[in-house]
Amino acid sequence: MSAILLAVVAMGLLVTGYFVYSPRVEKWVGLDSNAKTPAEEINDGVDFVPAKHWTVLFGHHFASIAGAAPIIGPVIACLFWGWLPAVIWIVVGGVLFGAVHDFTALTLSLKHKGQSITSVTETVLGRKGKILFSLFAFLMLLLIVAVFAASAGKTLETTPQVVVPTFGLIFVALIVGYMMYYARLSIFLCSGIGLVLLFGLIVAGYYFPVELPVKDAARWWTVILLLYGLIASVTPVTLLLQPRDHLAAGVLLAGMICGFVGLVITNPSMQAPAIVAFSGKQGWLWPMLFVTIACGAISGFHSLVSSGTTSKQLPKMSDARPIGYGAMLMESALSVLAVIAVTAGLYWKTAPDGATDLVYQEVFTKGGWIKAFGTGYGEITKSFLGALGALIGITMLKTFIMTTLDSATRITRYICNELFGDTFGIPAMKNKYAATLIIGILAGALALGNWKAIWPIFGSANQLIASLVLIVASLYLIKKGKNCLFTAIPALIMLVTTMGAMIYKTYTFLTADQPKILLAAIAVLLMIMAVFLSIQSVMAIWAAKKVSAE
Repeated sequence: MSAILLAVVAMGLLVTGYFVYSPRVEKWVGLDSNAKTPAEEINDGVDFVPAKHWTVLFGHHFASIAGAAPIIGPVIACLFWGWLPAVIWIVVGGVLFGAVHDFTALTLSLKHKGQSITSVTETVLGRKGKILFSLFAFLMLLLIVAVFAASAGKTLETTPQVVVPTFGLIFVALIVGYMMYYARLSIFLCSGIGLVLLFGLIVAGYYFPVELPVKDAARWWTVILLLYGLIASVTPVTLLLQPRDHLAAGVLLAGMICGFVGLVITNPSMQAPAIVAFSGKQGWLWPMLFVTIACGAISGFHSLVSSGTTSKQLPKMSDARPIGYGAMLMESALSVLAVIAVTAGLYWKTAPDGATDLVYQEVFTKGGWIKAFGTGYGEITKSFLGALGALIGITMLKTFIMTTLDSATRITRYICNELFGDTFGIPAMKNKYAATLIIGILAGALALGNWKAIWPIFGSANQLIASLVLIVASLYLIKKGKNCLFTAIPALIMLVTTMGAMIYKTYTFLTADQPKILLAAIAVLLMIMAVFLSIQSVMAIWAAKKVSAE
């Protein structure tokens, strides 16, 4: 099958979903486009600050939710189950599940003065529900900060060419932030200057790779990245977060455009089979594919970004749909590109003479998912990017990882302030610096320790958050007397799917040659939490119907 045809069909469905379905979702949610945003009402100059333009905030939101997950999930899924079910879930999930999830989380936060979705939970599930949900989200975010710092540190060690653009982007962002907010130059001019400087950094990194002259450099890079995340998370958003993420989104958008242009030029065919297997060593296609491909279709982490940083920077209520709904579909488009990069840019099992380094399975085994994507992307774009193609692909990933590291640290601090400071009444946890320090210590211990021991359960935990957020949104809509089917149906499907995945994983953990008791225990605890919150939800629905009947 032609890779171009697959791309055209997938992109067409995503665009149709935005223009046809998203206006209806906005109407069902009942967003008042004339109301003031939390950024306008509170505006503290640090966290609550209206972005200069919605495109600037789109950049932050897109770069934060994307990270590496929309690429890693499809790369793994295509290898074990095939590209056809992967693309179907990415497109259908993106339009009907993920974008609805992200947009409703953003809307609920906007209606509650920019509070995190974990705090909004209290309005429909009570104090116990909020505490349980917040603790779970807090622990998951610590894992995300730790894993992104550790994986990025490893990449800086193994790919020294990306060190210069990775850290150089920080200084470029500071320059762009100054030009945008203090010199008040046009966004177009600032963006152009920033992207030119960043491209120069990519070229400089290619010719001047940086390697730390120490043993186990990955651990040192991890510490440096964690320190960066801590400092960036308490810096005013206009100084670093907004301009850097705006540029990061520009990098990814440019990279995506190059990828799709490369498809048109090279016109490759899909090398991998459409369906590899319905059951393999990674599990059954259902439910495991649906927790493996998370961010490209639906991800609970997105709700924490939507209600964490994005809701506090929205300039106008009317900007919520293009950012909350549109950015998710852009991420789905990125996942489609990732699918094509590894299934059309690489060969399946065997390759012609002279292309032995381009076999999907071999590249994945030797270099992991980053190398697989970068190599496949490089093959698609080599006709006009040459040797820089693979480096640009990896730089795209590194830029997102840095963005997610910063945003995740800041969001963890918000939840720490709201839960431990406001709910539990711990004075020190109301201080952003004290909370950030605690987060740094905990995430650092995990990043430099054995984080891999609990990472296998992350996909299921992430999708559990997504289902719970959709349940909270459904309960809110029921209490307001509004239609909730567009959130309730995805909530039920995701809850059943996630529970199925956790049951399967618990079985595999316990029946392994060396039983993984810790992972099995975590999976059981997650299922207990899901059951408890589901019972709380049913009770809340019953109470709401009883009140309406009276």
